[in-house]
Amino acid sequence: MSTVAFITLGCKVNQFETETMEGLFKKQGYELVPATEQADVYVINTCSVTSFGDKKSRQLIRRVRRLNEKAIIAVTGCYSQAAPEQVKAIEGVRVVLGTKDRAHIVDYVERAMATDGIIDRVDDIMQAREFEDIPLYEMPARTRAFLKIQEGCTNFCSYCIIPFTRGPLRSRQLASVRAEARKLVDNGFKEIVLTGIHLGAYGKDFKDGTSLYDAAKAILDLPGLRRLRLSSLESIELSDELLELIKSHPKFSHHLHLPLQAGSDEVLKKMNRHYNRDEFTSLVENVRSKVPRVAISTDIIVGFPGETEEMFAESLDYIRKLGFARVHVFPYSPRTGTPAAKMPDQISEPIKKERVHRLQQLAEEMANDFHKHYLGTVQEVLFETNEHGLTDGLTDTYIRVYTDDEVKTGEIYKVKLEKLYKDGVYGKLIGHL
Repeated sequence: MSTVAFITLGCKVNQFETETMEGLFKKQGYELVPATEQADVYVINTCSVTSFGDKKSRQLIRRVRRLNEKAIIAVTGCYSQAAPEQVKAIEGVRVVLGTKDRAHIVDYVERAMATDGIIDRVDDIMQAREFEDIPLYEMPARTRAFLKIQEGCTNFCSYCIIPFTRGPLRSRQLASVRAEARKLVDNGFKEIVLTGIHLGAYGKDFKDGTSLYDAAKAILDLPGLRRLRLSSLESIELSDELLELIKSHPKFSHHLHLPLQAGSDEVLKKMNRHYNRDEFTSLVENVRSKVPRVAISTDIIVGFPGETEEMFAESLDYIRKLGFARVHVFPYSPRTGTPAAKMPDQISEPIKKERVHRLQQLAEEMANDFHKHYLGTVQEVLFETNEHGLTDGLTDTYIRVYTDDEVKTGEIYKVKLEKLYKDGVYGKLIGHL
């Protein structure tokens, strides 16, 4: 039996796509092995959001070649879509795929086994018009299941390469969304996370009024589903009907990840974000009024070209006032081919590093403040991992809860939250649901 190993970089969408490809290989009789072992085939699913992602992808290709020089190395994902010639130039690469046509990856790998040379299947992604619907043939080895329902982005933020690596908007048909969700629930998953490159734009390409609200409705009534969560989406795309569904449906997670990216109007304008501070504030206030106990997390990019110390201080003050439950901090990384990479007044790495540290300190304070509000309460926790006698999982508001009580991963328990602990809280078991 031939063996295949996978390495995945990047976002939840990449993780989901890896899981679909794992299923394709297992369906054809391949054995999955860890990427640290010698395998006949290595599939590296790359990320190109930052220049570090590109560098890491190249390092991993070279690492697996050292494990087995005779292996077929297949590279897919955003980096190979953005820079296929760079990928093909790396010694040992035999199959190059971009961000589509991965339903045939096993065929391309086996063709590479039978022939010499490189199989190059990177096409013009801007011509893609259909969502690539690959069924899950193998269940994810996790407690929460990601379900990709949307592809492509048309925001064209000035710092982002993703619209050029993922192409135009394409949505998964509602019937397929429900069928794949049913499959996940039937296999024991209690929580499903809907993911997409531009999730809030789900259904726009159908031009019949279908929206993310309809995709959520198609899943929520599935027997056995306990929790539905949305991954990152733009605040300007949150409809009132979707907010009402989040508020009223007992299975809908009360957590939204709404990327802000900067707290300065001047920086937001340079980023080509489609709102200013006042508009974002109004959007957040609307969310909180419609869903009173919602937890809102966000992303912030630090050190964008032209960001002065005054602008950064303005951002810190604005972020503090909004009271996010969690803040993910990223230093700006220039991406070749994007407008921001050519902008004047690029910020030095030492200044970026110092600003990242300051914002991370604020983020930790805000997270602790958010967690403190829940101390003494009883919350439902889906436990995920167990290590050294300590099990951790998430509440529906995305608080990470740790306990040393005996619990099973993949199950939901009622837990009393007692004290701040690590990046979340420590709790004691009340009962099993």
